[in-house]
Amino acid sequence: MSLQMSSLESIPTSFATCSIGCKDEHTLPKKLDAIANAGFSAIELSMPDIESFAKIYMKQEILEYDDLVTVAKVIKAMCDAKELKVLMLQPFSNFEGWPEESSEREDAFYRARAWIRIMKACGTDMLQVGSSDTPTERLATDRSRVVADLQELADMLAEHKFRLCYENWCWSTHAPNWKDVWDIVEEVNRPNIGLCLDTFQTAGGEWGDPTTESGLIEDCSKEELEKRFKKSLEDLAKTVPKDKIYLLQISDAYKMKKPMSKDIEGSEGLRPRGRWSHDYRPLPFNGGYLPVVDVTKVVLNTGFRGWFSYEVFDSGPDGNGKDYDLGSYAKSASESHKRLLKECANDG
Repeated sequence: MSLQMSSLESIPTSFATCSIGCKDEHTLPKKLDAIANAGFSAIELSMPDIESFAKIYMKQEILEYDDLVTVAKVIKAMCDAKELKVLMLQPFSNFEGWPEESSEREDAFYRARAWIRIMKACGTDMLQVGSSDTPTERLATDRSRVVADLQELADMLAEHKFRLCYENWCWSTHAPNWKDVWDIVEEVNRPNIGLCLDTFQTAGGEWGDPTTESGLIEDCSKEELEKRFKKSLEDLAKTVPKDKIYLLQISDAYKMKKPMSKDIEGSEGLRPRGRWSHDYRPLPFNGGYLPVVDVTKVVLNTGFRGWFSYEVFDSGPDGNGKDYDLGSYAKSASESHKRLLKECANDG
């Protein structure tokens, strides 16, 4: 498909609040200032940012969901004043697939009801759900359990005219690839569920690998890997309707200087791609190596012209942290967006 720049220039842009800020002093109000001043039209509002701001606003460390609802209303007013739309509340994780009558499933639905209250308060109609990354022995092996949970959540959201935005996390134990979550979305078969596609999750799951010297998946030759990845992207463009793509999240990834251990590590018990995701995701054209442009082109080839949302977790190529000015960083994201469109356009 021919991608003309004239068809791309009206793509709206969002910035995830969790993706900017490297110091304690980088509070949510300062993040919103930087994002708005850089020309972004919306934010993905992250729960950790709500909680951090709530501790400052409420002047207390122990918070209840009622407190978060109160603070979400304040955040909405702040965003309205800056003409920023709250595109989505995120990241809602480890929700689907728990055994029936388990404490984990009870907690998942308790959280869902509370997050819906927060969605109403902050003025968003979309909830991001990431594909679960909990140990497989605790999750249902039958996909019908996952589908049933997402159907129930979609129906809960539909009562408020809200949408469920389902994303494949490339370290997920049951749905690491776009095809996995698309198959699930089709089985859920609700009008208010769609996909959150992501350049990192797609390329980082099906092409890149932080545990190898090459930074690539090495279970086949490089030639075969490129062929396989190209086929997956072609299938995406042919398979997924544009109206079932709710947004495209954009980031790159650093090639690891030293390959990561394949073990599950850290206090959160993250798999290597999960650790990679948390700290090594810069803006496009800023030191990464993933085929971000290829993934973006394919999503555009579906006819999608909806939200591009920048979600990066940039602690530098060594993962030791990165010091930057909020305003400058947000503006560099805006410049990355302009370059990305130019790289995707056939007449760019």
